[in-house]
Amino acid sequence: MNQSDIPLILASQSPRRKMLLEQSGFQFTIHAPEDSVEKQAKAKTPEQFVVEAATLKAYAVAQEITTLDRAILVAADTVAECEGQILGKPKDRDDAERMLKFVSGKVHRVLTGVCLKLHPNGPHLAKLEATLLRMDPLSKSMLDKILKSNLWVGKAGAFGYQDGLDWVHIESGLASNVVGLPVERMVGWIDELSALTHEQKLD
Repeated sequence: MNQSDIPLILASQSPRRKMLLEQSGFQFTIHAPEDSVEKQAKAKTPEQFVVEAATLKAYAVAQEITTLDRAILVAADTVAECEGQILGKPKDRDDAERMLKFVSGKVHRVLTGVCLKLHPNGPHLAKLEATLLRMDPLSKSMLDKILKSNLWVGKAGAFGYQDGLDWVHIESGLASNVVGLPVERMVGWIDELSALTHEQKLD
């Protein structure tokens, strides 16, 4: 099984995940879940939360797709995590300011949970990818500039690495993961899902 012989469905409305898949040469369609799906996640740790949220998204979309045609659903959830605190998408400017002040000058992580589910009745594969980042200390003038730019809107942790920021640096891990989907892992994960599917058939 690979992306050339079975269709991919991106279970996300994120323009950044769409861009990453397109740039990597994947062919896919989009069927996004409702925004509220990830709020059902009950996991306690940031690592467990993003994996559970991605899995919930994949299964939510699977229930909405009525066709029995085979496809791989790809769902993801990304958060920033600093000192054990989950930093999702800011609710408003004040929330963005709070997040940026909290992470300013600190090393933190961006975590992405990814779920690949074989539709309609196949198994799913849930994965976690982490990237370690270091943010420069933000002066008041820098913070004001960031907030006025509105580039924080819809970005986990109130910043987007893909915006060419010179005050956020990758210490280890994939840049694509910070953007929202570790596309370099996709082919291997699709192969892993294929093996899992084969094992299920043998059982």
